[in-house]
Amino acid sequence: MRLAAALLPVALALSACTPPGVEDKSTYLGLDCAQPFEAQAAALAAQPKLDPAPVETAEPYRFYSSVDGGTSYLITQASAPAHPAIMMQKAGGGTVVTTGCRYGSQKAYDELLAYLEGLKTWTRKGSQ
Repeated sequence: MRLAAALLPVALALSACTPPGVEDKSTYLGLDCAQPFEAQAAALAAQPKLDPAPVETAEPYRFYSSVDGGTSYLITQASAPAHPAIMMQKAGGGTVVTTGCRYGSQKAYDELLAYLEGLKTWTRKGSQ
């Protein structure tokens, strides 16, 4: 459940439109699963105009989102069941598309992907 709480802001940011007055013409890197995990994770995290989420010591993931909320990355840490893996979500036109690179367990990666996809429709009880 802690992961849901940590990922919800990412999912909400991705589903939101660009904030008024914010025009971000930046181009963010796509995923290249032929790159080694460490190299790709470092390149993604080093992009300008990415807002890293605060480190949550209880969660085995790092999150980075574009200023306009249109692109987000999830990079697994060593303690994550799906590690090593990188997920990317792109928002636009009212949809969020999730893609990723699996470097480890297919089963754990599939579970992480299903979880992220499920967050797109998650709502807090009583907020409907």
